[in-house]
Amino acid sequence: MKTEKFKVGGMHCKSCEMLIKDSLEELGVKDISFEKEIITITFDETKISLEDIKKVIGKEGYKAE
Repeated sequence: MKTEKFKVGGMHCKSCEMLIKDSLEELGVKDISFEKEIITITFDETKISLEDIKKVIGKEGYKAE
């Protein structure tokens, strides 16, 4: 398991967080926490890459940096 922390632009409210959280949980991301525009996630890097996670966030309309 790997833990990463990065900025996600465009998140303004709890609904934004829930949308991202639901999408990432479908991919198997385990721990997801938000602090302002910072997201911390724990995931199995043998099943999904950080780049794929960022792409999913982008498809939801947010910018993962």
